[in-house]
Amino acid sequence: MRFAAKLFAILVLFLAGSAAWAQEKAVYHFDGGLEQATKGLRNINNHLEVDSKAKLIAVAHADGVDFLMEGARDRFGPFDARVQDLMGKGVKFQVCEITLRNRKLRKDQFILGVEFVPSGVVQITHLQQKEGYAYLKP
Repeated sequence: MRFAAKLFAILVLFLAGSAAWAQEKAVYHFDGGLEQATKGLRNINNHLEVDSKAKLIAVAHADGVDFLMEGARDRFGPFDARVQDLMGKGVKFQVCEITLRNRKLRKDQFILGVEFVPSGVVQITHLQQKEGYAYLKP
């Protein structure tokens, strides 16, 4: 019995240590316009400044896809350079194909490297429930 207790204690310590080293994961939800995108990109940059190893995915649908379109800009200039920089740091940007269909948009209108998912809300749900991503909405 004493051996089992020691083995259990070692297992608990190992699992606790493993959890501390686990990579943090977050999904950023974009469904607003360019103002939300400006804030959201700043949030993602801040996130990576503190935790450069975090696994981040930005999922966009509805008006949230606008900043990922070629030529989109805000008061700081074009979004494409900022998005490409974040992609270079491992951030994934995903666009809802239902939004494309409803708004009659084409994939070739978007920044190079953007990924497409069948449904933005389904993707967010999947990332939260099945893959353990924290949900953040700028």
